Amino acid sequence: MLLMKLLLCAALALLPAFSSAEEPPEKKSTVEVELDPYYSAVGVYNSLTGKPIPHLKVDSELGIYKELVKNFYKPRTLIIEASLNPLPYAGTLIRKHQRDFYDDAQLTSNFNAVQAVTAGFEEPWALSFFLGNVVSFDTINKPFQGKRNGYSGLLVSLGNYNIKDNVLIRDNWMEMEGKLKGEQILADRSLRWSFRGGAKFHENRFIADSFYVGFRRSRTDFKERGGSFWLHNSGFEYVSDFSQKKLEPIRHYLVVDKKFPMKNSRVAFTLGLGFVWTADKKYSGPLSNSAAGTRTPNSFQFILRPNLEF
Repeated sequence: MLLMKLLLCAALALLPAFSSAEEPPEKKSTVEVELDPYYSAVGVYNSLTGKPIPHLKVDSELGIYKELVKNFYKPRTLIIEASLNPLPYAGTLIRKHQRDFYDDAQLTSNFNAVQAVTAGFEEPWALSFFLGNVVSFDTINKPFQGKRNGYSGLLVSLGNYNIKDNVLIRDNWMEMEGKLKGEQILADRSLRWSFRGGAKFHENRFIADSFYVGFRRSRTDFKERGGSFWLHNSGFEYVSDFSQKKLEPIRHYLVVDKKFPMKNSRVAFTLGLGFVWTADKKYSGPLSNSAAGTRTPNSFQFILRPNLEF
């Protein structure tokens, strides 16, 4: 896709442009690493103003949201990020190279153990470009625990494969979205959130282009406290996709999780339960369920997502 190549060239051209040889003591370019079984990434952060990422003196969750929304249209940072979805990609390798094991994991028509653990991610990897506002928070310093920043701005992501039922499908795709995202890691709690809306375009003509909205919030409390059962030590993620041609729903994804912090340790076991429903209109031709011999046109898959949070 020509647009994808132009975006990549433009971003690489901008990268050194904001790394002056006369940098102040505080770096204007930084590297962040995030490691997770479902989403791992390396990102290069570049200040467009010549100043370091500003620090936000806000403690409340609502205050963070207000500050990010207020500065949504003030782009001060360019981020180039390469990401990998390890477990979803591993699911495709298991189905391709360990087919007997994969077939044995099909316990019911709507529950394959391998697919249940890896479902919900539509691509194995991506290259992303973010232009917007980034702020940092007070946080504990634990390397490789992910970003401790808040983001509000525009994101463009590119990739060359799609995942359907643990099968890799060749597809050059591009995604454009407005996003409000962040992660704050404190001694007594971790808070993560993501609110987004955008559009996704596929070069593969058998995959429908879509609009979507998505919401995610997750909070883990490592110290005992009272309050709402739903607000503390819990999280959810919901994404709804609609076809660009007729605005019909073609995918619903929902995961609700509960956290179980370990005593005297900043570690929590997380168990997520949910489902992903995909309409047959999302995939057509040789990629449709009917072409694969499935009796029901729409697919429904339960999701089981265990994880450890540090």
